[in-house]
Amino acid sequence: MNLPRHTFILTVLPLAATWAASLSLSAEPLSYFRRHGGVSDDEKLALPDRFEKGKGSVWRQELGPGHSTPCIHGKHIFLTTFEEKELATVALDRATGKVLWRQVAPAKDLEKVHESGSPAACTPACDGERVYSFFGSYGLLCYDLKGDLKWSRRLGPFQDEFGANSSPVLADGKVILNQDHDIGSFLLALDAKTGEVAWRMEREGFTRSYATPVVWEADGRKEIVVAGALRLVAYDPANGSERWWVDGLARIVNPTPVVADGLLYVSGWTPGGDEGERIRMEPWDEATKTWDKNSDGKLTRDELPPGEVSSRFYRIDLNQDSSIDRGEWEKYARVFDLAQNGALAIRPGGAGDVTKTHVVWEYRKGVPFVPSPVVYRGVVYLVRDGGIITALDAKSGAVLKQGRAGSAGKYYASPAAGDGKVYLASEPGVITVLRAGNDWEILSTHDLGERVTATPVITGGTIYLRTERALYAFGAEETRS
Repeated sequence: MNLPRHTFILTVLPLAATWAASLSLSAEPLSYFRRHGGVSDDEKLALPDRFEKGKGSVWRQELGPGHSTPCIHGKHIFLTTFEEKELATVALDRATGKVLWRQVAPAKDLEKVHESGSPAACTPACDGERVYSFFGSYGLLCYDLKGDLKWSRRLGPFQDEFGANSSPVLADGKVILNQDHDIGSFLLALDAKTGEVAWRMEREGFTRSYATPVVWEADGRKEIVVAGALRLVAYDPANGSERWWVDGLARIVNPTPVVADGLLYVSGWTPGGDEGERIRMEPWDEATKTWDKNSDGKLTRDELPPGEVSSRFYRIDLNQDSSIDRGEWEKYARVFDLAQNGALAIRPGGAGDVTKTHVVWEYRKGVPFVPSPVVYRGVVYLVRDGGIITALDAKSGAVLKQGRAGSAGKYYASPAAGDGKVYLASEPGVITVLRAGNDWEILSTHDLGERVTATPVITGGTIYLRTERALYAFGAEETRS
């Protein structure tokens, strides 16, 4: 069903009163980005299959710009915003959308971000007593649920012209934060109550990536799993020590891994990582012989020809001295050589390098650049730019069906699923609803007319969706028995 642009305007309707009264506000102990891998927390609750005017809408709250996904815990919704050069954490009332409080981060120097990005890109986390916000321009801030600052820890800005986009997660009374940038990459654990450092693990050799860590509990063991450039690593949450790793990832990993049905699923794609289209850098001696005009043993931007290296000069020039030396060149040449685009399924257990023993399947065709996969009822759903949807069998990786969504634009938001449906949101603001299954089909599409980069969240029978202008809450008019 294709609906005209701008016909869907969410307002507070009579439905809201009924919805608020029946809404279960019981909260899980922890809430953070992709806590459930994008799947609804209650399959008994019905969800809408179309967004017609006046049907399923609960409320719409105007909100400052920002890319963070809503963090929902109990009666609260937490987000971050960036408006009028101010970074802020905002708390909303879950039943009405009303703003409860807004706290500005004391950041003086704003980090560089991608032209389509935002300094307010990281999703807050909440443990029911405190909410944790991260801004690359400042660091971590901890507030109580009334908005009072409890502690803060300076961390940024970082050397990365695309900013910081990995969000904090929670495990064992700790706030876990991963930051992979051009230099100084690390995984950090802070005591949730005090903000004191519990441990810090330097991630030597890792270049920029933006995936959020995932907490994986399998076979009685809990692990912090981080997908980064070329490699996925599992860490011990008690002390940050490495347990195992899998090679064969993309050179920049944006999607967050997903845990489902006893396996972990990870995907990643970047330009030049597909066979036949691989970006390669000349050997250093050959490069300097060709381009080192002043014979100083380094290459400056104006010495290099237009191309893959000159366009990535900032990230390759690790010491920021406006030239590239042998070490910097060879480090990035290795990254380009080893990068592999694709999606992998990994079983738990093992120690050290488990690439050859624990990878269940690989799918090395076109996969998303930014959106994370969603695994729902035995199917892995991937959506990439152009609205191309790929459904894979979760156990074998076999392709079940490929097709197009209702929008051919770019996709930054990850899919969400529940009540037999899969929800996709394109950057231009077109929502596509799929009937889930091996032979999925489009149930409806709707153009919100507002840019969408944040991932939808489904909880308590309600879908929360953030656009560049507002936060929406909408649900179905019935509840499953």
